[in-house]
Amino acid sequence: MIQAQRNKYLENTVQTASPAQLLIMLCDGAIRFCRAGIEALKTSNYQDANTNLVKVQDIISEFSITIDRNAPIAGDLLRLYEYFTHRLIEANMKKSVEPAEEVLGYLVQLKETWMQAAKQANGSSASSTPAGAMHG
Repeated sequence: MIQAQRNKYLENTVQTASPAQLLIMLCDGAIRFCRAGIEALKTSNYQDANTNLVKVQDIISEFSITIDRNAPIAGDLLRLYEYFTHRLIEANMKKSVEPAEEVLGYLVQLKETWMQAAKQANGSSASSTPAGAMHG
């Protein structure tokens, strides 16, 4: 029962979120799965490491798919996302925490950047968000 209520709450949260809020929520998920993948690598639980690192890759893939290709920063973001994916695959294949920890650091910075951009956009115009311009 509690799980069903939680699922309904999450569904409602996602459906009513702005593009900027969705981007930040995806960053939160990527950070959480990346941390779980790193912990699983540290304990040699390679099945859980693989599961979590692939979830991070899926989120990064979603970032790439939804990016507005006409945004000035699109090319740089696509290259960054491609690099993240490469490093996560490397971490998974080599069973090494270092590449995943590098990506985790970048994901945390990226989330902070999106949060700042969303705050600035909300301050200047409620209808226009940089996240919405960059990820459609």
